[in-house]
Amino acid sequence: MAGQVKPIPVPVILAAMGDEGALAAVVAHYQKYIRALATRPLKDEYGNTYLYVDEDMRLRLETKLIHSIVTGFKVLPV
Repeated sequence: MAGQVKPIPVPVILAAMGDEGALAAVVAHYQKYIRALATRPLKDEYGNTYLYVDEDMRLRLETKLIHSIVTGFKVLPV
């Protein structure tokens, strides 16, 4: 199916707690999703609407992801 992204393996996320390379891989995996969440509409003086990525929101989301991984990411049983 189009648009489906293969989930990142749990061992990679768990390794990200202590490995800088694994942490970068996790952040890179979620980069498109974070950019989509941080996309906002903007109107110019002529009334035209544009979409742009709010960099403050993008950085906050990335920071929250990194913080969540580093400070005790737990895998919930299914």
